[in-house]
Parts: sequence; C-alpha cells; structure tokens
Amino acid sequence: MDLTSLYVLSIAFVAALVRSTFGFGEALFAVPLLALWLPLQIVTPLVVLLSITIAGSVVAQDWRHVHLRGSLGLLVPSLAGIPCGLMLLSSPYQLPMKVGLAVSILGFAAYGLAGRDLPHLERDKPAWLLGCGFCAGLLGAAFGMNGPPLVIYGTMRRWSAQKFRATLQGYFLPASLLAMAGYRLDGLWQPAVTRYYLLSLLTTIPATLLGRSINRRMHPQGFVRYVYAGLVVIGTVLLVQAASAWRHAAG
Repeated sequence: MDLTSLYVLSIAFVAALVRSTFGFGEALFAVPLLALWLPLQIVTPLVVLLSITIAGSVVAQDWRHVHLRGSLGLLVPSLAGIPCGLMLLSSPYQLPMKVGLAVSILGFAAYGLAGRDLPHLERDKPAWLLGCGFCAGLLGAAFGMNGPPLVIYGTMRRWSAQKFRATLQGYFLPASLLAMAGYRLDGLWQPAVTRYYLLSLLTTIPATLLGRSINRRMHPQGFVRYVYAGLVVIGTVLLVQAASAWRHAAG
C-alpha cells in the first residue's frame, strides 16, 4: 500500500469519526487535507460518497431517532436555495457574503458558549424550517457548507445527541445522493474515485461504529458545547478563507 492510500485511509477515519459522532463537519476536515495529495476533481465526489456511506449507516442503525418531519422540512426548501447559491458562486458578492456568514456563525456560537438562552422551538415551525433549509441549500451550493443552518435549527429544537445526529443524516443522505447523481452526469465519477472510495471503507466503517458509541455516551450539555465549538471552527475557517481570497485579489 502506497503513501497516498495510507493518507486517504487516515483522513477518512478521522472524517468519519467526526461525522458519526456529531452529525456534521467531516467535509470541512477532509476536503482541504485530501486536496493536498489528490486532485479536487477526485476529492469532492469521494467525500460525497463517504457522506452517503456514513449517512446511510446511521439512518439504517438509528432510523427511530430520525425526526422525519424536520429532515424533510429542511430538505425541500434546500432544493430552492441551490440555484441561488450557484448564482452567488459566480457573483462579485461572494467574499462579503462569506465574511458575513462567518461572523454570524461565530456570533451564534459565542452566544451559546456564553451560557445565554437561545430561542427554544418546542415544535417544528414552518418559517424556521423554510429559512434554515433554504440557507442550507444556498450555502451548500455557494461554499460547500450546508451544515451550519441545520446545526442551528437542531440546537434550537433541543434535539438530543442521538436525534441530532440521526436527523441530520436523514437530511444529508438524499442531499448527497442528489449531489452524486450530478457528479455522475458531469463525468466526475472517475475510476480513481471508486478505487479510493472502496479503499477508504476499511477505516470509514469502523470509525462510523466508534462514533455512534461515543455519541450515545455524550452528556446533553457536553454535546451542545461540542456543537458550538464545531461552529467556531467552521466560522474561523470561513474567515481565513475570505482573508486569503482578499489577499490574492489585492495582489
């Protein structure tokens, strides 16, 4: 086994562990690190295939914890947000939008970590489902980062760690399947993608099982703080990306 294969196996293990434990965040870790060794045309569909595998495994094991109305209520408006995100991707306002997104995410996370009471949605509210779902589709298409609006909604619904993890996979599974269908139509599903995907299963499957075990043992308050910490990481990465893009444009 060559060094590239070992590298892919190690990244896949950590990414799957993060996703299976918390329900989100693996792409933020896996895409930039895998892109150091592999072309982005291979990395992107590979990470989506891993997302399908992890989400399918979680849904198959913990389907009783999936809040079906919540996952479907978020998925449908996401489809409407995707075209807007694609338009933003080619617009001159992408950089200020990224900065605004990062500041909003960091503000939300800081508010929660400070112990302030967030809005509590005792039941699914159509307005919040539409807003968070639409933003998830828009941000996913524009920045490849549809997780934050979903995390914010699940946090306000006060879902348990198990329901939070399972419901997000109920959203990501069909969303990732649609994305992979698009890659297939565009010819991006290359033999190398399949080869590295099959190889990565050696570490993805045990990491998914380990993440499930960790998730089930998490204290509710501790889980919420980990979620906020994950949002801090996402917001920080967005700011770093925006600063790098600004320096590149200025130079």
